[in-house]
Amino acid sequence: MRPVEKWLLLLSAAATAVTGGVYAWMRYLLEPVDPWAVIHHPLEPWMLKAHILVSPVLVFAVGMISVGHVWRHLRSRVRSGRRSGLVTALAFLPMVGSGYLIQSLTSPLALRWLVAIHLVTGTLFGSGVALHFREFLRQRQPAAQAADPQGAAPPNGSQPRENPGLPDPERVR
Repeated sequence: MRPVEKWLLLLSAAATAVTGGVYAWMRYLLEPVDPWAVIHHPLEPWMLKAHILVSPVLVFAVGMISVGHVWRHLRSRVRSGRRSGLVTALAFLPMVGSGYLIQSLTSPLALRWLVAIHLVTGTLFGSGVALHFREFLRQRQPAAQAADPQGAAPPNGSQPRENPGLPDPERVR
């Protein structure tokens, strides 16, 4: 994955998760100031608008990496980060679908179900992205230790590569 793809995905996922989480907190956990109020917090409509504006960037970012990263790793059966990647990928479509349907349906029963689906799959997606990125950082750590100029062996017992500046032939796609 190219750096621009990675950072666009991470930043848009973080922005979507923050705006969605803050909106859900305002909407479902806060008590309204006025008993007749339709909104529970003065910034609630702004947070919803921010969430709706930032989430298409996330959809675009996932589209950018779907063939070059997601499909390639599924097809080649890469083991590292597989569980978090699968959770993230499987939660994505119901999260996006429920998010769009929430904006267009008016049935109270359908809206309750869609909100529940959107909250669950959004939480799974956000957690999956965070865990997947943590796995990526953990993978980079042994490579940095292998490039130790003092020649110390990496903690996993493998031998350091001869030229740490070149890509590892075992990891080249």
